[in-house]
Amino acid sequence: MKFKTIIEPFRIKMVEPIRQTTREERERLLAEAHYNLFLLKAEDVLIDLLTDSGTGAMSSGQWAGMMLGDESYAGAKSFYKFETAVRTITGLKHVIPTHQGRAAERILFGSVLKPGDIVPNNTHFDTTRANTEYRGATALDIPIPEAHDPAIILPFKGNIDLAALERTLVENPGNVPLAMITVTNNSGGGQPVSMANIRAASEICHRHNVPLFLDCCRFAENAWFIKTREEGYADKTPLEIAQEMFSYVDGATMSAKKDGMGNIGGFLALNDDAWAQECKNLLILTEGFPTYGGLAGYDLEALAVGLEEVLHEDYLQYRIRSVAYLGDILTSNGIPIVQPPGGHAIYIDAKGMLPHIPQSEYPAWALSLALYLEGGIRSVEIGSVMFGHQPDGSEKPAAMELVRLAFPRRVYTQSHVDYLAEVLLYVNSIKESIRGVRIVDAPPMLRHFSAKMALI
Repeated sequence: MKFKTIIEPFRIKMVEPIRQTTREERERLLAEAHYNLFLLKAEDVLIDLLTDSGTGAMSSGQWAGMMLGDESYAGAKSFYKFETAVRTITGLKHVIPTHQGRAAERILFGSVLKPGDIVPNNTHFDTTRANTEYRGATALDIPIPEAHDPAIILPFKGNIDLAALERTLVENPGNVPLAMITVTNNSGGGQPVSMANIRAASEICHRHNVPLFLDCCRFAENAWFIKTREEGYADKTPLEIAQEMFSYVDGATMSAKKDGMGNIGGFLALNDDAWAQECKNLLILTEGFPTYGGLAGYDLEALAVGLEEVLHEDYLQYRIRSVAYLGDILTSNGIPIVQPPGGHAIYIDAKGMLPHIPQSEYPAWALSLALYLEGGIRSVEIGSVMFGHQPDGSEKPAAMELVRLAFPRRVYTQSHVDYLAEVLLYVNSIKESIRGVRIVDAPPMLRHFSAKMALI
C-alpha cells in the first residue's frame, strides 16, 4: 500500500457516551468494590478492557440480520442459517448452539469426562479449567517451554508441546478422553498456534485414538497470524486457513462472543454421533432445545453474519495492528509485555514491571488496580489470583503474573489507545508506589470473579 496508516475499516453510526470520573471518585469506588475490578459498575469505567468477550460493536449487517430472527422453539430458520455458517468454517458434522463458551465446555465435559481423567491443552483458560476440574479431571497445561518467558519472541509462541502431548498419551492410556488446543492461547498471552503444530498434534492424538478439540474462540485471529507468519499461507484467505485448521480436529468449543462478533452465544461442534447425542441430551436439560440452545433466534442470526465478517482481511489487519500499535509504544518505553503482542490483547508482565511486589502479594492484581485508579482503565489479572488456587486447596504461584488489556471489537478508536498508552506510561513512572494486595474472602473456584481483596 502507498500509505502506512491502517484506518478502522468501518464508519460510526451510533455513539454511546462514557463518563469521566475523578481520581478521588475512583479511589472510593475501588474500596466499595472490595478492590475487585469485576465488582465495579461499568458506568464508572472510562475505557473497559476487562474482556473482549461479548463487548464488541455489531455491524449494520448483524443488526439487519436480527430483524429476520425466527423465534420458533424448534427448527427455526435462524438455527439452520447459523448451522450453515459454522459448518462452512469448521466442516464439523454436529453443531450445537449454547448461550456461551463455558456452556459448551460444561456440556462436553459433563458428557465425556470422569474423575481421574486428564485433559491436555496448550493452556486452559479459566472456565475451561474450572469445568474440567469440576468433573474431577485434571486440566494439564503443556505449552512449549518458551511460552513461560514473556520476553522471548517467537512467531507461534502459543503452540502445544508435542513431546509432552505424546508422553501424556503414552503414560495415561484410557485416561485421556480428549485433548484440546486453545487458539489463540489466551492464558499464554494471546499467542497464536501454527498450522504445523495443529497438524502434528492431530497426528499424535489420532495415533493414540484420542479425539482432538479446538477451543476456537479466536480462530480468525489465529488464521491471520498463520497467513502472515507461516510459510505457504500468504496467498490463502483467512477462511481457507480456518477450514484447514478445523480439518485436523474432531470437534470444537467456541465462545462466539469473541470471533463470532456477537454479544452472546457459543457452540459445541463435533463429528462423533454418540457424543453428539449425549451432549444434546444434556443441553436440553439446562440450555434448551438443540436448535436454539439458550439463544434467541435473533442472536443466531447475528452470529451467522458475524462469523462471516470476522474473516474479512481488512478487519483482521486492522484488529491485529491496533493491538501491536500499543505494544510497540509500551516496548519502546521499557514496559515489559508478553512478546510478541497478542491478537486480541496486550499482556503486561507485572512480575517484571513490579519486582518489589512478591507473587504472594499478587503484583498483576495490584497493577490492574493502579491502572483504574490513575486512568479509569479496567483490565484483568491473569496470574496467581486467577490460577493460584489448586483443586486440593493448596496455593501455587502462577507461571506468569500478567495484566491483560483485552480490546473489544470495533469499539475504541486510536485516540482511546493513545490515551491508554499515556496512562500506562504514567503508571510506570510511579510504579514504586504501588502496593500489593491480599485476599480477604473468595470462593474455591473462579475466585477472581467475586473475590474480596484488601490493599497491603
